[in-house]
Amino acid sequence: MLSETHLTPAFWSFAVALLALGGFSAQLALGWRGGIRGSTLVGAVALSVACAAAGLAFTVWRSEFAWEIWRLTDFARTVGWSSFVLLLLHVGRSPASSAGSAREPSIGPRSIAIVGVILALALFAVAWTPATAAMISAQTGYAVSLGAAVFGLVCVEQLLRATPGEFRWGIKPLSIGLGGLFVFDLYMYADAVLFGQLDPTTWSAHGAVQACLIPFVAVSTVRNKEWTVDLAISRRVVFHSTTLLGSGLYLLTVAGVGYYIRYFGGNWGAAIQTALLFGALVLLGTLITSGTLRSKLRVFLNKHFFSYRYDYREEWLRFTNLLGEGDPQSNIYQRVVAALADFVESPGGAVWMRRDGAFRQVAQWNAPEIQDLVPADSALPKFLERKAWVVDLHQQEGGSTRYSGPEVPPCLAAWPAAWLAVPLIAGDRLIGFVVLADSRVNLELDWEVLDLLKTSGRQAASFLAQIEAREALLEVQKFAAFSQMSAFVVHDLKNLVAQLALLLKNAERHRDDREFQRDMMDTVRHATERMHRLLAQLRAGESPIEHAKPLDLSVIARRVVQTKSAQHSGIAIEVDGPIAVVGHEDRLEHVVAHLVQNALDATAAEGKILVDVRREGERAVMEIADNGVGMTPEFVQTRLFKPFQTTKRTGMGIGAYESYQYVTGLGGEISVQSRPGRGTRLKVYLPQPARADLSASDLRESV
Repeated sequence: MLSETHLTPAFWSFAVALLALGGFSAQLALGWRGGIRGSTLVGAVALSVACAAAGLAFTVWRSEFAWEIWRLTDFARTVGWSSFVLLLLHVGRSPASSAGSAREPSIGPRSIAIVGVILALALFAVAWTPATAAMISAQTGYAVSLGAAVFGLVCVEQLLRATPGEFRWGIKPLSIGLGGLFVFDLYMYADAVLFGQLDPTTWSAHGAVQACLIPFVAVSTVRNKEWTVDLAISRRVVFHSTTLLGSGLYLLTVAGVGYYIRYFGGNWGAAIQTALLFGALVLLGTLITSGTLRSKLRVFLNKHFFSYRYDYREEWLRFTNLLGEGDPQSNIYQRVVAALADFVESPGGAVWMRRDGAFRQVAQWNAPEIQDLVPADSALPKFLERKAWVVDLHQQEGGSTRYSGPEVPPCLAAWPAAWLAVPLIAGDRLIGFVVLADSRVNLELDWEVLDLLKTSGRQAASFLAQIEAREALLEVQKFAAFSQMSAFVVHDLKNLVAQLALLLKNAERHRDDREFQRDMMDTVRHATERMHRLLAQLRAGESPIEHAKPLDLSVIARRVVQTKSAQHSGIAIEVDGPIAVVGHEDRLEHVVAHLVQNALDATAAEGKILVDVRREGERAVMEIADNGVGMTPEFVQTRLFKPFQTTKRTGMGIGAYESYQYVTGLGGEISVQSRPGRGTRLKVYLPQPARADLSASDLRESV
């Protein structure tokens, strides 16, 4: 039995072991895919969980029964781990098994005999139960446990010897962990055999020692897929845990040195200890924030604790998130360089994109700005496009030993830190390449690194190609909008020029007529105002420069008909009182004038044109009817309100489209009925304002 004064450390030791081993066994059970090796491994870990639980129970209740349960489960734990090592020793480490052979081993007679001996020892271990305690002393039980520990050590040593050197890396962590556990058991039970009881201090650490076995078993499980246990270890957790563990050991060392200085330093001891602690904390902060140190630690862990250097799921998510969800204000090319550089612990780089038959540096990240161009037909771009390889520029400068690569361009040769050239290939075309600076650590460029860089380069190239295609499309749309606006301007200027030309023609005959002079001044003033508004509209863009307001459609229609009557004597207007609509006076007058002008152009000199303004329900209607040449139904349905579609010899096809866009933008509608040789009847429907009962004087003031 143990002294009660040692129960508190033992409680925490076994509690930690139970939590750690319980979580590890649950993860193993969830990843178990059947098979005798996986089953034996899960069983051994489960027996360790039972041993930790029994030890914790004894620290709580301190009963003889709980103690005997712990002794039995502890022996069973040793038997479980020895059986797992025996099974691996029987299977061997052949290349087939290491490659992940699906065939499970068969149990031979020798293995059955060994297991039988172990079971006999297990039955004999029951000798220290209360029923037989009077016949056999406790030392006998300790001796049996001591023999089991020695047997486990022999099994581990034989497993290491029997494993070929090329496959020993997969079994080494398990051998180290189990060897350390069996050595601890050997020491604990050897001391118990000598003194007749377990040392309380040593026994208190038993649970924590079992918990220390977990990382060694986990690493070997990951490296040996044929154990049919899928176990994933988070690289981020391992990295941060290692950093935390290293920081803790560092602080413990500093504390020990500080205690020594304080104890032996005399009057200066306390001051030196305080200065040492401050300096140690500053040094620790510098080391933790050091990019080079973190890079070396990450490379070390990936190289020695994982079968693959990268966690591809995490790396790919980080890479795509950095490309697609970065700061919108940051340079997308810089984000591409940073994402690729992070794979190889590079502190910087630059990207060259294809521009006008050459490759130009478009962005750099912790790298010098290079103005020189790399011709598209030079050696490096042609090699990258043909081979799609990642090129080590240092090897090309000093003479390649792995492959015959291209000559390094002078502008890159002048940059001493230029290291890797990663091609950016979209489809089968090289759209650019990224040059990364020398890594912070001595990184081996194996197939895994090169494949990751090539694949990521293709992903980045597709992303950049989409970005540049979108920018080119936006540029084309801007030019299209500018061309469309220019067409509208030309159309409006054409109408104004025609109006002024007619005025100039009549001025030769009526320049002495005072009435004509007043009309001429009004016409010139009106044309000037239209030009000023047109220029203002060009500066404002597509949005109208004025706000919509209530207008009297009848007043606008009369003004347009009066102006157009000089061109055609057969035009007439009928108005059903003031007709309120909401719109922009200048643009609405422009629409009415254009529609009336179309009717005039389609009607002969002896023809008739009627403009009728009235109400129909809650809408205002302006109907323009003529008996001119008319239009075909096909033209009305498919081409009338399309831009650049017209039946006129000198027309541009812009006015009808512009009129339709403006009317529909106000919430109105245009309907057309026309037949060739019979004329056209066009109706413009416009919504009336909410206060449809506006007085005529109010409408006149608004116009």
